[in-house]
Amino acid sequence: MAGQTPWSGDTVADVMTHAVAAVGRDASVDEVVETLHARRVSALPVLAGDGRVIGVVSEADVLAAELPDGPGDTTALTAGRLMSSPAVTVHPEAALAGAARAMLLREVKRLPVVDADGHLRGIVSRADVLKIFLRGDDDVARHVRFELLAALDPQTAAGIDVAVAEGRVHLSGRIPEVPGTSVLTRLVQGVPGVVDVAVDPVPLA
Repeated sequence: MAGQTPWSGDTVADVMTHAVAAVGRDASVDEVVETLHARRVSALPVLAGDGRVIGVVSEADVLAAELPDGPGDTTALTAGRLMSSPAVTVHPEAALAGAARAMLLREVKRLPVVDADGHLRGIVSRADVLKIFLRGDDDVARHVRFELLAALDPQTAAGIDVAVAEGRVHLSGRIPEVPGTSVLTRLVQGVPGVVDVAVDPVPLA
């Protein structure tokens, strides 16, 4: 579809990690800590016996339990008692933009990915989402030109000069009146890696 960007079409399944560290609800505090450190993650999905995600236990949960006003003897605590529940999860076919929004709104760094029955299928992190935006200026410029070609006829697109510096796109040259500056700006803003758009048209002869 003309004007559609990879960001608008990407799903969680495109970037999620399939090999996921998790613990059962009966895992001890020591097991949780060891798994967190071994896998170098800050949180773990907690699973029921059938593999369904029932919560998430994090470093912050463990630390809170060890504070002076915590529950006391942490050796008796389990992942099931420490976890945040219900877990904020996402499905593999969910739009990546929606997953990113959920992480920001819920202030979490990763989301367990589950199937329709709630079974763990992977995990998606903020780092996974950000990979889409970590692109060089040359890649961004090529993508912008591709989107212009998709939205405009070749001759019109060829009359637009594209310059990119640190993710900031500058369109100049023969900017067409149709579809217009505002439409082209929105089109370019949708390209992954673009942080700002400036349009400096040269009047058409």
